[in-house]
Amino acid sequence: MKGDMTKGSASKLLVSFAVPMMLGNIFQQLYNTVDSVIVGRFVGKEALAAVGVANPIMSIVIFFIVGICMGALVLMAEFFGAEEKDKLKREVSTSLIIGTIFTLVLSIVSIMLSKTILILTQTPENIINDADAYLKIIFIGLIFSFLYNFYSSALRATGDSRTPVFFLVISAIINVILDIVFVVVFNWGVVGAAIATVVAQAISAILCILYIYFKIPILRLKRNELIVDKGLLKATINYSWVSATQQTCLYVGKLLVQGVVNSFGTNAIAAFSAVTRIDAFALAPGGSIADAVTTYTAQNNGAGRQDRIKEGYKKGNVIIIVYCFIVTTLIFFGADIIMKFFVSESEREVILIGVDYLKTMSLFYVVSGLCNVFQGLFRGVGELRVTLFATLLQISIRVVLSYMLAPYLGVTSVCYAVIIGWIFMICYEGMAYRKYVYKINQVSLKE
Repeated sequence: MKGDMTKGSASKLLVSFAVPMMLGNIFQQLYNTVDSVIVGRFVGKEALAAVGVANPIMSIVIFFIVGICMGALVLMAEFFGAEEKDKLKREVSTSLIIGTIFTLVLSIVSIMLSKTILILTQTPENIINDADAYLKIIFIGLIFSFLYNFYSSALRATGDSRTPVFFLVISAIINVILDIVFVVVFNWGVVGAAIATVVAQAISAILCILYIYFKIPILRLKRNELIVDKGLLKATINYSWVSATQQTCLYVGKLLVQGVVNSFGTNAIAAFSAVTRIDAFALAPGGSIADAVTTYTAQNNGAGRQDRIKEGYKKGNVIIIVYCFIVTTLIFFGADIIMKFFVSESEREVILIGVDYLKTMSLFYVVSGLCNVFQGLFRGVGELRVTLFATLLQISIRVVLSYMLAPYLGVTSVCYAVIIGWIFMICYEGMAYRKYVYKINQVSLKE
């Protein structure tokens, strides 16, 4: 069966699944990064700061939706691995209907609250209006973000990680073109960047829907198949609320940290906006490997192949260590050059803040990567409370230490706070993994 990850080499399956998703995540990061680069270079550091301030607020909402889709993905992958096609279709229908309704409500609420949240996070007056305009436009297009993430999750659950990436690449290229047209040619500033992002997201969503409708019968829904299965709805909520809460807590924490950065002024905000984009690029492949481990684990869990789950976890770690060694080397030695993509060379203070942050942070990317593999494993076996607590632990430490260290270390305080949070997270996940291995070993002995 195409997309079946219950047979064959774990390494080959994980790499073949993760590589397209790595490319997809990189292009996903292009949406916001291109906005930042173009507005920073052609509008100014205030515009770059406005987009940077808007990003964690926007991410809270978007990644709440991503968390919902992630919970549905686990169930869809389990049904696919167990070859329960009827259940798979009912899960697709239930998640799609409820998710669409929820997203529309969330979009309205987010539009109403965007200005208030910016005020609460001490956003400087000279950038608050631009940041608010950017957010409102992004939130108007939230439904497209949900539809793309939902249908790409459905495709990944069946082992197809390539097709969603192909559509994402197309929309990312369109986003770059529209950014140049709206920001550089039409001079629409941050508003033009936001419109370009929404249009590009709409295109990726439409392409996913059309592909499934014409090419993937197992995921295609006829009118009489559009139902809400109460039993599956309950199971989906049990999975999704944990994933969604985890994603939301992570970005609420980032928003609180943004409040620390905002207090240091426009130069610090602009630098932090740039380094967070760079971090997102560097760490995105780790998330892709985690997603590959999730799908691989969920399918094998559904098929009762516990031996393959442990093998997949170990191979996932090897892959992430090799990747992190490469990306750490590139960013550590290229930090100054990378920062100059975001601001002109004359903005030396912004560049120096960014370089100091990146050189320190890049040395610990491998810790984040190993945490991601743990997250992928626990998501795949349905132990979502472990992933939630691990995220709450690290983000709480990040926020508290950022505020404690800020008076002494400035923006770099955030860097050290993040690193220490990762270390606590991996220690907790390591203990949870030992407990999980003990449990499945006991089950094997009884059998």
